[in-house]
Amino acid sequence: MEKLSLLWQSTSLAHFELGQVIMMSVGVLLLYLAIVKKFEPLLLLPIGFGAILTNIPLAGFSDAGGLLYLVYHVGIDTGVFPLLIFMGVGAMTDFSALIANPRMLLLGAAAQFGIFGTLFGAIALNMVPGFEFSLQDAAAIAIIGGADGPTAIFLASKLAPDLLGAIAVAAYSYMALVPIIQPPIMRLFTSEEERKIEMPELRTVSKREKIIFPLAVLLLCILFLPTATPLVGMFCLGNLMKESGVVDRLSNSAQNELINVVTIFLGLAVGSKLSAEKFLTVETLGILALGAIAFSIGTAAGILMAKAMSKLSTKKINPLIGAAGVSAVPMAARVVNKVGLEANHHNFLLMHAMGPNVAGVLGSAVAAGILLALVG
Repeated sequence: MEKLSLLWQSTSLAHFELGQVIMMSVGVLLLYLAIVKKFEPLLLLPIGFGAILTNIPLAGFSDAGGLLYLVYHVGIDTGVFPLLIFMGVGAMTDFSALIANPRMLLLGAAAQFGIFGTLFGAIALNMVPGFEFSLQDAAAIAIIGGADGPTAIFLASKLAPDLLGAIAVAAYSYMALVPIIQPPIMRLFTSEEERKIEMPELRTVSKREKIIFPLAVLLLCILFLPTATPLVGMFCLGNLMKESGVVDRLSNSAQNELINVVTIFLGLAVGSKLSAEKFLTVETLGILALGAIAFSIGTAAGILMAKAMSKLSTKKINPLIGAAGVSAVPMAARVVNKVGLEANHHNFLLMHAMGPNVAGVLGSAVAAGILLALVG
């Protein structure tokens, strides 16, 4: 009988708690969204699987010396994984639309308004019983408004590691829900006539311009905001490898093998933070709510800035492209193109929307650098 009792105690069934079951269910939900709904599957799948693994009793995945523990401390604690992701994204990014129309930088900047608005929102939540966000916590939560997963993970790992799981899941969830969240906001802030505006074809950008651009961005970052250099620097390195044309092997590796391997471990590491004791709190609900508000504010701010620019410019600007100023590349630009085509079947806005979209990536990295400099 004693051996049967010992055998029973060695099973997970004897040690399951309600919180662990709930979090494993959350992991299954993330797997469902990734596999069935195809919402950001490259990250939601490993995050969901990591959430299941970390909540298995007695398995020890997230205990000191466990696989997920080591992956987290090697890649997230050090900030290496988000930086490698940024290098890979840089190698896949074409800045032609932004170089051809530099005014789009303003739209990328405007869409970051949600980040700083949410910073004050997170601080204001402290007046509600049950919420105790420090200034560092609020800054880490605010970056969700940029809809940039790697930037959110990088900043959260520096400022609020205990909130990393909730922040990362919120950031990637809202990135995945761009096609659902953004169209109603676009229609609310634009008229039918504005959505029909056709924009002229962009000029051809030379190879020299494409090579100089990442170097110029890096120089400005070094001079004025060195705290953002880790993210911006790796992004510019990846882009320079692509545009220089002399290191195709390195560029291809950054775009494919490297970013794919890092994505797997990044997802598992984030999933390891979805343990019941850290995730099932009232603060998590606050983070998810603030993330939705931040993303909506960023989308609306980009649209309103585009409307203002259109009125002040001799060349009309379709306000829809302002919504692409959030950092969800290239999904936000595709959504803009889709909504534009619904209003006007000859209105192809994809290339125009890519300008503010890549500007948003730079904008969120700069915003993270500012927050890190102010409260880090």
